[in-house]
Parts: sequence; C-alpha cells; structure tokens
Amino acid sequence: MTTVNHRHERIGEEIAHEINAMLAGELKDPRLEGMVVVSHVLVQPDMKHARVFISIRGTGKEQSDAIKALEHASGFIRSELIERLQLRRLPELHFALDHSQEYTERIEQLLKEVKKNKPSSSL
Repeated sequence: MTTVNHRHERIGEEIAHEINAMLAGELKDPRLEGMVVVSHVLVQPDMKHARVFISIRGTGKEQSDAIKALEHASGFIRSELIERLQLRRLPELHFALDHSQEYTERIEQLLKEVKKNKPSSSL
C-alpha cells in the first residue's frame, strides 16, 4: 500500500485560512473592503506555485482592483505566511478570481426559469 503525500493540499488550506484572517483585519487597503474572501488555494505538489482563488462581490472593476491590491500586498502576505506557517519556503502566490459562485447562481436562475415555464401535465 502506497502512502500519498497530501502536504501541498494541507498547506493550501492553511494559506487560505491565514489570508482570510489577514483580509478580516490586517490588510488595510480600501480596495479590499467588503466581501473579499479566499475560496480555495491550489498548491502544486512541488510547492513552487500556489493559485489563490478569491471570491469578490462587486463590479468587474471592483474585482480587478481587489486582485491588484492583493498582488500589491503579496510581499507582506508572503512574509506573514512564512512566519505563521513556519515554512522555510513558501510557494509563489498567484491571485485569481473565483467565478464558481456566479456560475452557481446563474445555473440556479436558469433552473428556476425552466421550472416556471414548464407546463404542468395533468394525467
């Protein structure tokens, strides 16, 4: 039986938790006010890169501004993560918008429309 090393997945969960804690109070950029949350983090098995998916309520401009603010603060975020997670080497962080919530809402809306427009059969 082989043991699979899921360290990169655990590190991803810890990174998401810590960045969310920073977003809750330590990152003072006005572009990060409101509903900005790390939804999940995918860390490559070689631990060199991590894609940080951000869920942001707001307009397209507000979303792109928030991503820019996170990229601007990435040095601070990285140094905090290294200290908090006690890591010798932290993966390079890449921030990306998470559109899954928008897709879910759109699918739910479409399903409601289909259900509403479906004629009820009385057999």
